[in-house]
Formats: sequence, structure tokens, C-alpha cells
Amino acid sequence: MPLVLNKIFLISALVATFFSAPKFVSAKETADSTKDLKSEIKEYISHHLEDAYDFSLYSYTNEKGEHIYISIPLPVILWDNGLQIFSSSKLHHGEEVARVGSNYYKLEHGKIYKTDVEGTITYDEAHHATNYAPLDLSITKGVVSMLFIALLMFWLFRSLAKTYSENNGVPVGVGRFFEPIVLYIRDDIARPNIGEKKYMKYMNFLLTVFFFVWFLNLLGLTPLGVNVTGNIAVTFGLALLTFLITNFTGTKDYWLHLFDPLGSSMKWYAKIPLYIILIPIEVLGIFIKPFSLLIRLYANMQAGHIVLMSLIGLIFIFKSWLGSPLSFGLAFAISLIELLVALLQAYIFTMLSALYFGFAAEEHEHH
Repeated sequence: MPLVLNKIFLISALVATFFSAPKFVSAKETADSTKDLKSEIKEYISHHLEDAYDFSLYSYTNEKGEHIYISIPLPVILWDNGLQIFSSSKLHHGEEVARVGSNYYKLEHGKIYKTDVEGTITYDEAHHATNYAPLDLSITKGVVSMLFIALLMFWLFRSLAKTYSENNGVPVGVGRFFEPIVLYIRDDIARPNIGEKKYMKYMNFLLTVFFFVWFLNLLGLTPLGVNVTGNIAVTFGLALLTFLITNFTGTKDYWLHLFDPLGSSMKWYAKIPLYIILIPIEVLGIFIKPFSLLIRLYANMQAGHIVLMSLIGLIFIFKSWLGSPLSFGLAFAISLIELLVALLQAYIFTMLSALYFGFAAEEHEHH
């Protein structure tokens, strides 16, 4: 419910901003402003989907036409002939050149490049910056969000474990909400897919990845709008963990099934033509499974944010008492759906990971 109220507050604030904005009279000015507004909305959505070097709260244009950004700066850490550390406020959202010692840096399309005092950026034929890009180890808003969720989970479940020990295994407080979820992951996801003998050694990862993805998805629905799970680098890291655990814990039966899928059911000379096709498919499947994990989570969360922000943008484009409330209603409905999607994507990622672990943990007579 707090997430829904936060989203209502965000949308209401945007609507209030629209109705407090000055109106245009000239048809030409209206057409130009609509065109500029659409471009601004596209840029805003694009900026929202990307990681950033600060937490942008809001921005406005003053009477002089200058863009004023209200944000929380984060530390920029670069390796450029040594460690270069400075505040992201020096970059001023790419509008200024940051001077660090004798070096100059500029933010261009979400990436920091080394430049000169004038901030010169050169491009190739494909319009890609050719300036030197130092190794970037910065603490971005995505990193801060993941650290926050990690600390939140550590504090939350450590507190739950403490209350369990103090109350003889009886949950109290918020533990009554989380206990059924933990039991569901254990009894309906881990045990059926991995097996009674080996499911416990995978439980730590399954519980961690479920709540980590779920909490990150919910964080993206707050007014902060941090799109962490919509970042393909994050989903790649999560899928890579599933890939490594699956293959490093795989039994001999698991690997035998990959390279001898027909077993002893046929003579060896009869299997050779089939294995020319089957073995490459099985080996390719090792990489397709985690790839499907990262793409599914990334695409669903990315699409949800795009749809929601586009509907909010329509409020400002319609500029009417009919279109704006309609966009508001649709945005509110999508926000409610996104609450379900946030949980559903965490469940799917956990379920498929458990399924892959079950394949790796199989032990049986190979037929």
C-alpha cells in the first residue's frame, strides 16, 4: 500500500506541475512546444532507464532558460594513471567539464570521457565518441540501490532469525508475513524441482535471489524510480551466478546426459549420426538457459518502466481535461499491475533457477 500511495503522489505531482505551467496561445508556438515536449519526454524516459551518477529528484527551468537540477551527488571513481575521485556534481549532468587535478572529464551519453578544458568530444562516422574513456569504478545509483537492498535484507532476516530463536521457532511481527514465503520457496519450489536429498544446499541462493530481485523491483516502483533490474548488466550478473552454480555442482549423471543423451539404448555406431546433432544442442542449452533468465527479467522490467513513464508523459501531451485524467487512470492501473509483475518476475527467476539446479543434481541410472 505505501508503494501505491507513493506512486499516486508522484503522478499527482506531475499533474499539478502541468496545470501550474503557463499556457501557449500561438498555434505555431503550440506546435513547437509540443514537439519540444515530446523530445523532452523521450529524453526523460531514456534517462530514467539508464544508470546515473546521482539521484535526480527533480529539475526545472528558471526565468533565464537555465536547467536547474535538484539531485543527490554520488562519488565518481576513475582509474586514469592513478585513482581519480570526485563528486558527480562537478559533471553537472554533462553540461560542465569536471577538472580533477590536471585532468578534465565530461559526461557524454551516460559515459565519462577524458577531454580538454573546453570539453571537446570527437566522434567517428557512427557518431561514437572517440575520446579516451578511463576505467569507471564509480558508485552509481544502481550500485547504491543494490547495497541498500543487501543491507536491508541482512538486517531484516537477521532480525527474523533472532526472533525465531527467542520464541522457540514461532514467528512474530513482520516474520509472520515472510515465513509463508520462505516455506513456499522451500516446499513448492526447491523440494519438487531439486529433490529431497539436495535441495537444502541450494536454499541459501534461492532465498537470496528471490528477495533480492523482489525488493529491487519494488524499489523501482517508488518515486525514486531506480530501474536496477531493468539494467542488463545486473540481470547478467544474476544469471551468471545461476550458470556457475548449475555447472559447478553438476553430478556425473548431469554431464553424462549432456554428452551421451541416448545412453546405452543404442549401439555406439548407430548413435554417431544422432550425436552430431544432439550434443551441440545440449551444449548450447547450457548457455541458452541462463541467457533466457537474464533476458526475461531485463525485458519485462524495462518494458514496464517504459509503459508507465510513457503514460505519465501523455498527461503533459494531451493538455486536456479528458486525455490527462485518462492517462492518469491508465498509469495508476499499470502501477498496480507492476506490483504483481515485481513479485512474478522474482518467482519466475527463482523457479527456473531451481529447475536448472534440479537438472544438475540428478542422480540415476543412465538409460
